[in-house]
Amino acid sequence: MIYIIMGVSGCGKSTLGAFLSEKLGWALYEGDDFHPKENIEKMADGKPLTDQDRLPWLLKLHDVISKERCSSCDAIVVCSALRRLYRQILLHGHQAVTSSTCPDQEIPLPIIPDVHFIFLYGTYELIHRRMAARRGHFMNVDMLRSQFSVLEPPLEEKNVLPLDIKMSVPDIAMEIEKHLLSLKSPLVL
Repeated sequence: MIYIIMGVSGCGKSTLGAFLSEKLGWALYEGDDFHPKENIEKMADGKPLTDQDRLPWLLKLHDVISKERCSSCDAIVVCSALRRLYRQILLHGHQAVTSSTCPDQEIPLPIIPDVHFIFLYGTYELIHRRMAARRGHFMNVDMLRSQFSVLEPPLEEKNVLPLDIKMSVPDIAMEIEKHLLSLKSPLVL
């Protein structure tokens, strides 16, 4: 099972990822660690990333997800995954990129049953306060507006568990554990 924790910067992805990794004993892959130096510098300077900036980063994370799935390992990946296309790249790699460049010939990509997105959502005001209070992160607080403008909430997508960040991290983790148990429990007929 792979959980991809997604949402705008400052919503608590890394905090939740570390908490879940410790609680479940799963490997944790922090998406920020996979950004090229140029992306980090650009965001630190308050410049939003383009799709071209994000593509190599998303493909690296796709490789991590594929490797973990092939090894039948459980893992947590932390990645903003703001747009539907980005989520498709995480799941399907170059196949998603090719599909997106030919919209008139777009073939729906299949759902991957052992990969689920955890969408952490909250208000701009709450997340802005959190970002302004945190220290030591490269993401400029002024970038939050651009994150919200790019965000395509995955509320209609399958394999997504939306969770409100007004809940505490332990409460969010409890919801995720319930979700995990529901996926692993056999159907009773």
